[in-house]
Amino acid sequence: MQEPTFLQSLLAGGTAGTAVDLLFYPIDTFKTRLQSAQGFVKAGGFKGIYKGVGSVLVGSAPGAAAFFATYDTLKKHTPLPPHYAPITHMISASIGEVAACLIRVPTEIVKTRMQTSTYGSAANSSFSAFQIVLRTQGVRGLYQGFGITVMREIPFTSLQFPLYEFLKHQLSIRNGRKPLYAHEAAVCGSIAGGVAATITTPLDVLKTRVMLDLRVRFSTNSAKSNASLLERARSIYVREGAKALFAGVVPRTLWISAGGAVFLGVYEWAVNGLSGL
Repeated sequence: MQEPTFLQSLLAGGTAGTAVDLLFYPIDTFKTRLQSAQGFVKAGGFKGIYKGVGSVLVGSAPGAAAFFATYDTLKKHTPLPPHYAPITHMISASIGEVAACLIRVPTEIVKTRMQTSTYGSAANSSFSAFQIVLRTQGVRGLYQGFGITVMREIPFTSLQFPLYEFLKHQLSIRNGRKPLYAHEAAVCGSIAGGVAATITTPLDVLKTRVMLDLRVRFSTNSAKSNASLLERARSIYVREGAKALFAGVVPRTLWISAGGAVFLGVYEWAVNGLSGL
């Protein structure tokens, strides 16, 4: 099977990213509210489950496009021999996630703060929340939590994509054909995403807490939260118990398992549909 071109990866990735983020946005909202320090009910409960969706409309397509364009390009041009394919997939996916996070993190900041009503009535849209972040924290505030997001995504993708590629390879051997149909790739994506999501939930909890922490400031004249990630994790464990580090694990696993099916299924479908480009 011929690997997708850069343009195919770009367009298919953007299509897949937008589809999955819009389809499963309510589950993501519930997960974020379960992980917030203020608690599920105070963060909004079951109300306003599409708050902040505007930021997703802006960031999903370019973020996913950046990931797949980087991932597929590095896979094709790797200097490693074929029997090192899992390592190739881990490295390619990790670098792809760093590229995607440059686009995704600012939209995640706006999205999580809208989902949990962090700014109350002062922010009645994603754009107004974006303006508040810029006014109070500057451009650097849009990248608050960039480090922990990358730290979450690299282990996640290092688990998800080698497992995804392995499952696809085994299924193609069993079926005796390549490429797989979109629904077959979707099943592989669902399994790989669910496994990776469950294991990396504590990192996702830390990411959510960092992005919602309004004590963090970026000027030398302001108080600054200097808590390391290890200290944050220890604080959550001591104050709230071990289960708090796995808050939202069920909606996260269900969301990413189902989302992985849609995300990777739509991607394979779009790549096949764009085969003439």
